[in-house]
Order: sequence, then C-alpha cells, then structure tokens
Amino acid sequence: MMNRNKVFSLFLLAFLMFGLLPKVFSQTISLGTPVLDDYLRRAQLLGNIDSTSSFMIRPLYPVDAFGVKNGFDLDSSIVDFDNSVFHRRFGPEGQVKFLTMPATYRLQYNSTYAFGVNDGAFIPNRGFQNIISAGAYAEYKGFSFQLQPELLMAQNKDYLGFPIEHQATILFYYEYMNRIDTPERFGTGAYNKLFMGQSSLRYNFKEYSIGISTENLWWGPGRRNSLLLGNNAPGFLHFTANTRKPVETKIGSFEGQVIAGFLKSSSYLPPWPDYNIQENPVYIPKQADGNRFLSGIVFTYQPKWVPGLFLGYGSTNHLYRDDITDFADVLPIFNGRKGSDNIYDPIRDKRQQFSSGYFRWLSPEGHFEFYGEYGTRGNSRRLGDFIITPESGRGFTFGFSHLMDLNKPGHYLQISSEMTQTGQTIRDDIRSLKTWYIHDHVRHGYTHNGQVLGVGNGPASNQIFVEFAWVHKMNRIGFQVERIVYNLDFYYYRYEASKDFRNKYVDLVPSFIADWQFGNILVNARMQYVNTLNYMWFLENQPDQYFVPGYDRRNFVGQVGLTYLFK
Repeated sequence: MMNRNKVFSLFLLAFLMFGLLPKVFSQTISLGTPVLDDYLRRAQLLGNIDSTSSFMIRPLYPVDAFGVKNGFDLDSSIVDFDNSVFHRRFGPEGQVKFLTMPATYRLQYNSTYAFGVNDGAFIPNRGFQNIISAGAYAEYKGFSFQLQPELLMAQNKDYLGFPIEHQATILFYYEYMNRIDTPERFGTGAYNKLFMGQSSLRYNFKEYSIGISTENLWWGPGRRNSLLLGNNAPGFLHFTANTRKPVETKIGSFEGQVIAGFLKSSSYLPPWPDYNIQENPVYIPKQADGNRFLSGIVFTYQPKWVPGLFLGYGSTNHLYRDDITDFADVLPIFNGRKGSDNIYDPIRDKRQQFSSGYFRWLSPEGHFEFYGEYGTRGNSRRLGDFIITPESGRGFTFGFSHLMDLNKPGHYLQISSEMTQTGQTIRDDIRSLKTWYIHDHVRHGYTHNGQVLGVGNGPASNQIFVEFAWVHKMNRIGFQVERIVYNLDFYYYRYEASKDFRNKYVDLVPSFIADWQFGNILVNARMQYVNTLNYMWFLENQPDQYFVPGYDRRNFVGQVGLTYLFK
C-alpha cells in the first residue's frame, strides 16, 4: 500500500528534478481578493492586458502573464519600490526581493440561516464571521516564498436546519448525507481557526513553476461556478507543477497545472444524527479517518489561428489515502479504467472522479466574452456510451459578459449572466444516487473541511445569475439577481411518487454590490435579500387547499471586504 510518505517522496523528487535555472516574480492574485480579481477580468475584456491568458487556471500571476511591475499593484499607481519602507531589495545586485502582501479583512453576516458560496474559509454560519489575512512575499533567484495565512472568527450561532418535522423525509435525506461531509453547523459554539491561506513555496523557471501551496484553486471559465475546483472551501495543502503564463508554440499557446493534494474532514455530524426510524438509525457513521488524496490535471490551448478562443480540459481523482495502492491512484491521467458501470470494478469504484471540457471566447474589440463548461461525474465511461447518452452524469455551465460603452470615456455598463446545472435528468441516475459530489465509497464526498470543492450550492444544484453594473477602472456599482434550486436529485428521489412540484427548495436572491478604490484601499460590499421558498423542501399539505404556502423564510446577508495595499 502506498502511504502518505511515499506520495510526498514522489512529488519531492519531481520538485528537485525541475529545479534548474532562476527566474523572478511569482506572486499571485489570490482568489476572492476584494476588487482585484474581478478587475483583472474586466481589464482583459477591455484590451488593457494581454488577451492570451485564458483565465481558466487560477490563481493568476500578473507579473508574468500581464507584465505589471507588482502583482497586486495592477495599474502601477501605488507602489514606489525604490522609496517604500514595506518593499525592499537586498543582497548583491538586489537579488533578494521582499514584498509586504496586501492586508485583507472580510466580514459576512447572515441574519437567519447560513448562506454564501465561493467565500473561501468562511463556514456555514448564522451571525457574524470575519477573516483577517496579511503576509509577506520573498524571492531569491528562482525560489519564492509567499506567506499569507487567514484567521477565521465566526459566531456560529444556532439556526434551524433540516426540520425534525420532516419525519417521512429524513430517511431519504440521509441517503445523501451519508455520502458527503457537509454539516449544517460546525459545532455548538464560536468557531475560530487559523489557516495557512494563500501561502506557497515555489521554484520558478521561465514560464513554469513547481512547489507546495495551500492557495485556493479555480479551474474552468466560470465567473460564478466551477464544476471541478473553486474557492468555496478553504485552500488545501497540495503539490503543484504549473505554468505562470501561456507557453508559446508554433501552433498556439498552452497553459496547464498538475496537482496532488490532501483533503480533510470537518469532524462534525449532520443534523439529527441520533434519529431512528423503526429502531434503525438514519445516520451511518463514516470511517474515522476522513483524510483523502486528491490529484488533478488541467490544460488549456489557444489556437494560433483563432485569436481569443481558448479550449481546455480538466480531470480530478479523489480517494481515501488508505486506498492508494499504485501510481494510477496518484495521477488522474492513468486511472480511467473504461467500462460499463454495471460491471463491478473494486479499483474504479473506490475512486471519485470528475472530468470536464470547456471553452472561452473573448473579443477585446467588442468587450465581450462567452464561455462554457461541460463535465461528467466519472472518467470511466466509454466513448460509445457517452455518444448514446451524453446527458448521463453531466453538469454544465454557460455564461457571458459584455461591457457596453457609455457616453463618458472609460465608463461602461457591464451585463453578465451565467447558468449552472448539476441536477440530473435521467431517472435511473437519480434512483442510483449518481449525484455530483456524493459517493458510495468515498463517503466524505468531494469536500474539504466540510465544504464542497466545486459548485458551492452543493450536490445537484441549479443556478441562474444575471448582473447589471456600472464600471469605471476598479470601481463598480451594480445589481444582481440569482435563482438557486437546491439538490434537485434529492427532490425527484423523494417526491417522484407524489410528483409534487410544490416542494422544490428555491432561493430568489437580489443583491446590490459595490467595489471602490480609495487610493491604496480597496473596498467591496454586497447586500443580499434571500427569499427562500420551501426551506429544506418542507411543505405541509392541507386537504382543502392545493397551492398552500410552504415553509418560506427570509434572510439578510451582508458582506464587506477591505484590502490595504502597502505603498
């Protein structure tokens, strides 16, 4: 059996093999950094930065990919490196570079129940929670070290989750909860934890980088959702070999990344774990050691003959560390094991696998982008099976963004929309619990620290999102509206017999957003009113009324982010 030490040894060997020649600058723009992350993508649509970067493998390396002087000073208007007391060069010919990373504070408030996705280390929480992050970056020749820990402090107040009144539904609900580690609440008191955050140790050579990191990763073209990897959960420890900017060839440019990471369980239980039906417990304990190994590979291609078009493919493989037995368990490129799902394959069935193909097309002249991602929950399907039923096990995202010129130079109206669906449409898949992010063998599911790594709204969720915003440089003021349907697979699994469409669990979420730059201080704010219909699928039938209101609830969500850029 290949244990954790052997896995470390394999990738340490790869790290040493790649340590060749020096190259400088490899700081990243961390996912979720207030203002900067969105500003970079808009800047590419406007043609202000290089259009050969796909934005489909993040975090980004602005110095390498876009030629800015410092990764967080995107318009070179803040940092005066020669006179700064926070940023220094040392040693002969200034070979040692030291930067003080931006200090970031993020606050989130939920009035009634937990709500929020793509928010990194934040947990499902009612009340206030805060993240404070600061750090430093240093590099010498080809080596770089970025230390940017995150301190989370959450009130973690009690709130009503899955209602106990759902007695006839609890057994169905636990068919899912027994296959994923997503507790509604992290303990019974305040939750405080220090994460390594957006930290890394790397060796950089030309366009390439290899090292160890705990940074959040994002694979795919989506602005709101990623099927494979997003920043819905805290960053996890991983080895990485990746490009820092597109690698130019005679047929076009390529970007890529290979990772090998380590996921942890939350160690918290789902709601009502002691509940029994006819003296049978609904909760089946998961194995005590919930630590898992995740490997993945992603690459993108920008054809030389079609400027602005990017094509990509990503694949992940996820299993318990104790189940690692050979090299095919470590890298997803070797572990397809094509064959029919009806044939028992103990090696394949111990792995939770996902793959997706995607595209992005952008036009800097038209200030427009259109993108899409199509994925499957499993890498073992044969081509013939896929051609016959491509909708089996599928999930997809499609979206666009357009910046329309206003009368005032440099001012634009941004119109964006994105639709994501992971709910299944084939009855046999739903009845067989072939739902995104849950798994029969890896019963902690596709999670880290109790949160899904992909689409933040969880298994089988569908969303549609629209935004209208005024933008000028880093500033943005806008209105967003989103419709979220939670776990449609569970809905059909539970209510197929009654065919009662009234029970769907739906959120309607209007939001007001604002991003603003005040010198070297970046501020972003979001106010959301969450209108929930049939909370947790709960609807009480009345014999004399068909269209009876369900358990509808309301939640106010406030978010504030502050980033201080040291001069």
